[in-house]
Amino acid sequence: MKLTRRVKEILGHYESDNPGTKANLARMLMEGRLGGTGKMIILPVDQGFEHGPARSFAPNPPAYDPHYHFQLAIDAGLNAYAAPLGPLEAGAATFAGSIPTILKMNSANSLARAKEDADQAVTASVSDALRLGCSAVGFTIYPGSDQAYDQFEELRELAEEAKSVGLAVVTWAYPRGGTITKDGETAVDIVAYAAHMACLLGSHVIKVKLPTAHLENADAKKVYEGKKIPVGTLAERVRHVVQSCYAGRRIVVFSGGATKGEDSVFEDAIAIRDGGGNGSIIGRNAFQRPREDALKLLDQLVKIYQGKA
Repeated sequence: MKLTRRVKEILGHYESDNPGTKANLARMLMEGRLGGTGKMIILPVDQGFEHGPARSFAPNPPAYDPHYHFQLAIDAGLNAYAAPLGPLEAGAATFAGSIPTILKMNSANSLARAKEDADQAVTASVSDALRLGCSAVGFTIYPGSDQAYDQFEELRELAEEAKSVGLAVVTWAYPRGGTITKDGETAVDIVAYAAHMACLLGSHVIKVKLPTAHLENADAKKVYEGKKIPVGTLAERVRHVVQSCYAGRRIVVFSGGATKGEDSVFEDAIAIRDGGGNGSIIGRNAFQRPREDALKLLDQLVKIYQGKA
């Protein structure tokens, strides 16, 4: 695998990491149709844990089968596939070495009561990730939650262990809980803050939701307005989040969110590309569609990030 100049540049931003971790980052960055470009599309399938099987897979029943998602990611030419322990184990032998995988190490569920103290349970280990041949571990933090400090400490311990054995760390930084309003969960000041926290905690790849123009924190609002930080368009907000991740020295990908129309998905991707984001981590908008429709949608997303659409 000969690395491109762009991938070498990205790897150079991770100055403290060992060869194993850099090799696994390179493995994801060089995989699939976007390999070598510095852009990424990752298929995440942890929604069965988060929302339940029917809400996740009934819109496209073949998606009940864990093998379906491996194959979708491979056939679409994506960079990686992320899932909890069970789904990765269910396809471990069949798909060994076929696509980089990310072991999602903690999860919540919609049956639990979690508002101000939103939290997730650790459901896998670093040794599981090694056993399954993963390139990275994934972990969710909820900045703003009353449980956030405990989550930060969990991530610190798991990230230290993962890096010591050459795995990369992908962090889902989703503000919620505490006094954050529903609008505040995607407010540009809060999303940028959450992304920055993920960087401070040593993450290699940061996943956040696309930010809105809403400003949640009163003190931050004064700065945004006083310094005239441009956040009027989605591309500007993406650029600000990327800037907040060490001025672009960390890989930042953006969530696709709930299933929506194709045009909205494409508009989001164009804004991510134009704002300097590294790509999309898109789950329900892919696997809840019939397979052929999903492949067409993912093909167009690849073309957008290639600059061909």
